[in-house]
Amino acid sequence: MIFIDLKDSRPIYEQVVERFKLLILKGVIERDEKLPSVRNLAVELSLNPNTIQRAYGELERQGYIYTVKGKGNFASGSEKLIDRYKEEIQKQLREICKTAISIGMTEEELMNGIREWRKI
Repeated sequence: MIFIDLKDSRPIYEQVVERFKLLILKGVIERDEKLPSVRNLAVELSLNPNTIQRAYGELERQGYIYTVKGKGNFASGSEKLIDRYKEEIQKQLREICKTAISIGMTEEELMNGIREWRKI
């Protein structure tokens, strides 16, 4: 379900957050589905429970999950999440395009790159 890329430069908790966000957005984890407990996921991934707790806290702050005292964490499944995630991607694309243009890439080169990446 969740994997950690040790070569990734991002902190581990950010990787956990990103993986869960994608699983929730894609519907792999359905609305109101219970997530693994902090302890169980930490053991499964061989991570410190504080790392998982931090990731769950961030997911809750962003609205991807909610906590029920004594029951655990659950996927929120809000329809607004996909729109918000698309906005995040658009923001990242704008930054990438600005950088690409600043080094002399043409619009055609950018579009060709997008066409190639769509095949992935």
